[in-house]
Amino acid sequence: MKKVVLVMLLASVCSVAMAQLQRPMASPVSKLEQKVGLTDVKVEYSRPSKNNRVVFGDVVPFNEMWRTGANENTKFTVSDAVLFGTDTLKAGTYAIFVKPTAKSWEVVFYTDITNWGTPEEWDEKKVALRTTAAVTNMSDVVETFTISLDNLTTKSANLTFNWDKTKATLAFNVPTALKMSAAIDKVMAGPSAGDYYASAEFYYNEKKDLKKAFEWVSKAIEMRGESTYWYVRLKSLIQAEMGDLKGAIETAKISMAAAEKAENQAYVDMNKASIEEWSQTKKK
Repeated sequence: MKKVVLVMLLASVCSVAMAQLQRPMASPVSKLEQKVGLTDVKVEYSRPSKNNRVVFGDVVPFNEMWRTGANENTKFTVSDAVLFGTDTLKAGTYAIFVKPTAKSWEVVFYTDITNWGTPEEWDEKKVALRTTAAVTNMSDVVETFTISLDNLTTKSANLTFNWDKTKATLAFNVPTALKMSAAIDKVMAGPSAGDYYASAEFYYNEKKDLKKAFEWVSKAIEMRGESTYWYVRLKSLIQAEMGDLKGAIETAKISMAAAEKAENQAYVDMNKASIEEWSQTKKK
């Protein structure tokens, strides 16, 4: 009986050890992350090797959809909408499928990234963008399939596929000028209401230059309106801290009314408590 138990225990230990044993993958996973201008681009894919085979036209047949790598879907992620020629690919994550020929590749960005390989049932509605990559025949052999982002500028890059003696190149543009213009406009327009509010809140909490804090919170309310009951609440607290209890009470009433309209009971209760406290202090 003891021998049986011992054998079972050893078998269990061996099973656990084998389960924990890591082995190298024939097509290792790779992740490429690159900033192109102001846009984040990421490519995740598995990298098969040539292994003395003829790749395109044999291992990867011409005129048939290919997963663009091995194992799970090759994924392409962009943080902004980008342009392939005149066609726009929205921000998001896509599976990349290609249909290679000797002269060009049809490249498809597919919204379903959960397929293992090509989809069992192709859904044209899931095609976010279909475009064409130019093909170059190379003299040197690239042993392991490689995707890279090349010819980087502040507004563009090339999505490049290299394997065996084939190089396929797909140029795209990123919205750097548009993003920079928006950022410049925002900076030149001055601080936002949120900036004024955050600065006023910091000064109030630190009891630092309450006059300046009052000026900033008043500016924030002017920009956003009195419906921002949390802004108005801060203004009342600054007024009370400055000794203007009459003004603080009137401001708190405005905040309370806006909070009631927004159905924020917490702010209603806070304002009500402050009004009662400041009213009692005034009587003394």
